[in-house]
Amino acid sequence: MDAGLLDSFAALDERRRGLITELETLQGQRNKLSEEIGKRKSRGEDAADFSEQTKALKAQIELLEGDATGADEQVRALLERLPNLPQESVPVGNSERDNLEVRSWGEKPKFDFVAKPHWEIGEQLGILDMERAAKVAGARFAVYWAEGARLERALASFMLDTHTREHGYTEVLPPYMVNSASLYGTGQLPKFAEDLFKCEQGDHWLIPTAEVPVTNLFRDETLDESRLPVSLTAYTPCFRSEAGSYGKDVRGIIRQHQFQKVELVKFVHPDHSNDEHENLTRDAEAILQKLGLPYRVMCLSTGDMGFSAAKTYDLEVWLPGQQLYREISSCSNFEAFQARRANIKFKPAGKGKAAFLHTLNGSGLAVGRTWLAILENYQQADGSVRVPDALVPYMGGETVLRARKM
Repeated sequence: MDAGLLDSFAALDERRRGLITELETLQGQRNKLSEEIGKRKSRGEDAADFSEQTKALKAQIELLEGDATGADEQVRALLERLPNLPQESVPVGNSERDNLEVRSWGEKPKFDFVAKPHWEIGEQLGILDMERAAKVAGARFAVYWAEGARLERALASFMLDTHTREHGYTEVLPPYMVNSASLYGTGQLPKFAEDLFKCEQGDHWLIPTAEVPVTNLFRDETLDESRLPVSLTAYTPCFRSEAGSYGKDVRGIIRQHQFQKVELVKFVHPDHSNDEHENLTRDAEAILQKLGLPYRVMCLSTGDMGFSAAKTYDLEVWLPGQQLYREISSCSNFEAFQARRANIKFKPAGKGKAAFLHTLNGSGLAVGRTWLAILENYQQADGSVRVPDALVPYMGGETVLRARKM
């Protein structure tokens, strides 16, 4: 967190409080003068001198009200740029180098040949076409052909079925466009506007993740405590401008302007949010385990964590064709940060006052990155790719992806 931002906030808030105190003092003086004027008039006495003082106070009050309103707007604008506070369990650091590995799962595959990256495998199989995508839409887009498109669809169906049938989530199909209030509620606006795609006409933005429309389904609502936790999952395209990523991940489909994702969103009681965060993370891990993809869980440091999060676990899948781990899911506990911005509360079962609930979300998983992880981890010496057992029913019984003509 920027110390200068905090200093600016403290100074602005002190000025705002001072103006409010001064304004209340003058308003009190005006009220007393008004009372005295009323008494004098009731006694038939002259109150002209008090009337002049009242006019002077009114002019001062109007000026102060303008200053106080301006200061209040400045404080509110600054608050919009202040990130969430990290939990005590979050490792302190300046960057991703300070992230902490929590656990790992699976055996990294060993090949008796040189492993290829997914962009080579996909092109050779005739299922990934970057050139035609660039012709149609430009850089950072992809076209999937035949079994490649089917694999994407199979993964989405497999993930949704697992989360709804085994993990207790309710599937929802939200809009792919949202208004500014929704993006403010989840923390993308105003700070990260450059990362988004905005329509020229009207107040519509393409969603960067299903987190935005799904979380805002309950904006300005109060849920009964008995309904918590609410667990929702959604499969949507996601649109990101990738501002500031020039030159990064230019090969393959790691970083795209459009990609598909299965999202997990929870609305929970504040007392249970940490446990529910662990549960949500395990739900995302279960997909990787069922697919037999080796991965590790990283607890993000304060220097690498997102603007809205209080604690985040990243799931990083192993990519043998690139000899590195890459993020495939980010699972975060936002505590009441988003709920405050979106005004989402819960009503306790007793006589307690309505309070802000906690929101959580995570990818369950990023479908495109799961797609490429399968190509790299299940590649064979002859150039084919074996289909993970869990996906065979979703692939119409097909067990191997073989080369086809484009």
